Amino acid sequence: MPLIDMPLEKLKTYQGISPKPKDFDAFWDRSLQDMRAVDPQPVCRRVETGSRFADCYELTFRSTKQATIYAKLVRPKQAEGKLPALLHFHGLGGCSDSWKSLYAYASQGYVVASMDCRGQGGYSEDVGGTKGTTYSSPFSRGLDGPPEELLCRDIFLDTAMLARVVMEREDVDASRVGVFGGSQGGALSVACAALVPEIRLCAPTYPYLSDYRRVWEMDLDKGAYEGLRYYFRNCDPLHEREDEIFYKLGYIDIQNLAPRIRARVLMGTGLMDTTCPPSTQFAVYNKITSPKEILIYPDFGHETLKGHDDKVFAFLAAL
Repeated sequence: MPLIDMPLEKLKTYQGISPKPKDFDAFWDRSLQDMRAVDPQPVCRRVETGSRFADCYELTFRSTKQATIYAKLVRPKQAEGKLPALLHFHGLGGCSDSWKSLYAYASQGYVVASMDCRGQGGYSEDVGGTKGTTYSSPFSRGLDGPPEELLCRDIFLDTAMLARVVMEREDVDASRVGVFGGSQGGALSVACAALVPEIRLCAPTYPYLSDYRRVWEMDLDKGAYEGLRYYFRNCDPLHEREDEIFYKLGYIDIQNLAPRIRARVLMGTGLMDTTCPPSTQFAVYNKITSPKEILIYPDFGHETLKGHDDKVFAFLAAL
């Protein structure tokens, strides 16, 4: 079969080439302290969707920089006791999943929440305030300031705050929580499981936001990663700050977060993926030290992986 990346045997041992900042863990420990200092003030507003077996709510809560974050939340009607919970994260530029899609998990007896990423297609608040470009990919937002101003830093923390809000609900068993999503949603699933080690199951599909220098060296800085090309062309045309930029991106590179995961992981990867190259995904997978499995789809790119949704559903049923 044709290759768009390195051979599979090399992928299985690939460790990534983008740098990990020396103070990476201290940075995220401080960031989590910042998040914990925020009172989320969650509010649930009941909405009528026509479902006969699920209660549906619009959930809002405060997160870092005092942004208001929006999520849909669904729970089975008349369910008693503490229930397992799932957190869903959407792809780049999108928004929380449809009520109809969330019903499948509510039918299994789960509380399920799907979050809108700040600054994208949903209702979550983008509070701005960064220096430099605000155009294009989310990882380039804030590159001209300190790493605390990186937009993805706050989006990652939003996932952890959502976990906090859901796990503190009286109807949720905080020891039985899973996360899932594809592309950007896969990246946020990894980030959430890394920042909230109590997460039990993590199912990322072709995760984004990994190994930025590898993407650039493969000349795939387009589409989801066009922020790399846009930034260098407009903000550093001579690449005089190239090492500095890739070093700063290391703070929001999910391969560097992966070792913090304690959850059991199921990843899905297409070997023909030119949006999130397989090597960038394996850089994440190979750094996960908890129990894990990767399902490889040799003929698929960044698209629906035939049958994979059912495998994720069965995997999450273990909650």
